[in-house]
Amino acid sequence: MATRARPAGPPRLTKAEFDVLHRHLLSRATWASGDRGALDAITPARMAAAAQEVRTGRTVTLAAPVETLPGPDNPEPARHRMSGPPEEDASGGLHFARDSFAMNVHGDADSHIDALCHVIYDGTLHGGVAASSVTAHGATTLSIEAARDGIVGRGVLLDVPRLRGVPWLEPGDHVTAGDLAAAETAQHLRVTEGDLLFVRVGHRRRRAELGPWHAARERAGLHPSALEFLADRRVAVLGGDGNNDTAPSSTEGVDFPVHVLAVHAMGLHLLDYLQFEDLAPVCEAEGRWSFLCVIAPLRLPDATGSPVNPIAVL
Repeated sequence: MATRARPAGPPRLTKAEFDVLHRHLLSRATWASGDRGALDAITPARMAAAAQEVRTGRTVTLAAPVETLPGPDNPEPARHRMSGPPEEDASGGLHFARDSFAMNVHGDADSHIDALCHVIYDGTLHGGVAASSVTAHGATTLSIEAARDGIVGRGVLLDVPRLRGVPWLEPGDHVTAGDLAAAETAQHLRVTEGDLLFVRVGHRRRRAELGPWHAARERAGLHPSALEFLADRRVAVLGGDGNNDTAPSSTEGVDFPVHVLAVHAMGLHLLDYLQFEDLAPVCEAEGRWSFLCVIAPLRLPDATGSPVNPIAVL
């Protein structure tokens, strides 16, 4: 694979420039005006068309295993406790093995989906809903319950490290709109309205080969201006194998600009910390980077997100 020369990085945005971009994308997100946000772009006709992506019937997970050990990027790991069988002899009669889990849904290690109530910016949620609708008891609107019937559509994986001829993007590097367009060309496809767009930066491969690091401080992700590409194509969902946002932030005074633009302005359900190391080689071998994708968040009516295990069906 030839190494693609890396152009100079995109400019850092001032707060004023970011707010202009936020207003611009908000005005363009006409396909995401309801309580389900951009999910409304997945029409029954588009869902039926996505089913035609299934050719071999192979299924591949896009989620990483839930982690129960602490690390530099996971100071609050999921807690897995066995509650059965009893410690006494269980050789006779009927017994059940039982366990319970507790986790920080929005951490920097486990795969999860962000609901539209997750991002509060300037006192509002997506669609101008008052931030006060999120209370100590949960979110009264725009919760992950909006996806209770699942998210099913055409998934597209754009592999930016493959485009650049590297195994992964280094922490702090940015994916631009130009990268996304070039990846489309290199992979011989086009992102279209209602697609579930997944962008690989190689976070999981780097973590597996070099070990975990403090991803909250340094990670590769999208530059805020790349969201123009998503608006042009009117995508329904955005998912990444990192946080989707670069760290350190590329925007003055806004720590998670991509989250603000994607969730708050554009009404996109955002999937963070997925893994594409199982899917990418399958796509490479089959010579196609689109597939039927099924995302089934847990039924958590008042929650700001959910653990998630998206499945690609090829």
